Amino acid sequence: MVNLTLYTVKAVVMLDSEGGRVLAKYFGQDYASAKDQKAFEKGLYDKTKRSPHGEIILFDNQVVLYRFHEDVFFYIVGMPEENEAMLLVILNAFSDAVSMLLRHQISKRVILENLDLVVLALDETIDEGIVLETDPSAIVARVSKPRENLSDVPLSEQTLIQAYQTAKEKFGTALLK
Repeated sequence: MVNLTLYTVKAVVMLDSEGGRVLAKYFGQDYASAKDQKAFEKGLYDKTKRSPHGEIILFDNQVVLYRFHEDVFFYIVGMPEENEAMLLVILNAFSDAVSMLLRHQISKRVILENLDLVVLALDETIDEGIVLETDPSAIVARVSKPRENLSDVPLSEQTLIQAYQTAKEKFGTALLK
């Protein structure tokens, strides 16, 4: 009998071309410690570094799909009985959304400079291992919503950063007058 569950993804990992972690998010208790995660990532990189074209592999009794962009590997990890086509859709959605957000310049440097957008894209794609969205355009739309005009929001309802930004803008316009 098949065990049906919404928990599709066990981990999303991004490694650079030398095996260093760029971004990693693990779901569940399989890799609870940083040591376990580091060992998993090292083994995963060692197994996939010779074939950067992207494939489906079975690693550590888990299905792993990966893709290589410029100098970054994108990995999606699922259970061995998970549907590989579904994992591929998730990988494509996340990597395409990141590509669109970063204006098709996917490199370690650009990802680290825009890590906030990449993490938001990941959060909009997967939450605690459950797939939320598979349309890259929808993910990008949610992540890159236009900033609301903070001058319309009362100062008491703004966060500290928003209040600082509002004061900075008002001070700048006062100086220009």
